[in-house]
Amino acid sequence: MGTIVIDRHDSAVKELGESDPQMNKLIEIVGNVTVSTRPDFFKSLVRSIVGQQISVQAASTIFGRLETLFENRIEPAAILEVSDEQLRTTGLSRQKIKYLRDLTAKAYDNTINFNQMNDMDNTSAIKLLTSIKGIGKWTAEMFLIFSLGRMNVLAVDDIGIQRGAKWLYEVDKSERRRVLLDKKPVWDPHLTIASFYLWEVVHLGFDKKYQSIDEIKRY
Repeated sequence: MGTIVIDRHDSAVKELGESDPQMNKLIEIVGNVTVSTRPDFFKSLVRSIVGQQISVQAASTIFGRLETLFENRIEPAAILEVSDEQLRTTGLSRQKIKYLRDLTAKAYDNTINFNQMNDMDNTSAIKLLTSIKGIGKWTAEMFLIFSLGRMNVLAVDDIGIQRGAKWLYEVDKSERRRVLLDKKPVWDPHLTIASFYLWEVVHLGFDKKYQSIDEIKRY
């Protein structure tokens, strides 16, 4: 794991705020944002597969068992050396083992070349990642943000981002995806920064504690 800090005084954050007054209110209240990153590409995708459709706590437990099994060597060669039965002892389902095997095979034979991924544009990287069994568009978008460090990605189907947008722009639940699509050209090329601030709405509980951002600003 690594970390990056989104500094509210950075030129990119200032540009985002200038492009959208409502977003600027959020930036002023939240300030800097510290984000955890996953710079180990293969390990990041393994973690994503493990975490699908289970709680964060369960995912953390299973991933910890994998790290123990592989003596912290979460890499293709190590996974190729163990049986499905050994993987099952960690709590992985048979379906996820299939996904893990597909990822491992494609990484091992360079069908997925992580060294070239930094040079790919977002569309090409998402296409390559979603060719892996069990990796969908949302998982690929999260990889672009948290592993490749792409600063112009907007995962419009992410529930956290949608919740943040619903609250910030005071729209109905049925409109929260549409407002993201409407804002996309406004926020470009700082879509990831906008995403970080919308996630903060949920992380800080603003959408539960306050009716609107103007309610916070009154205090």
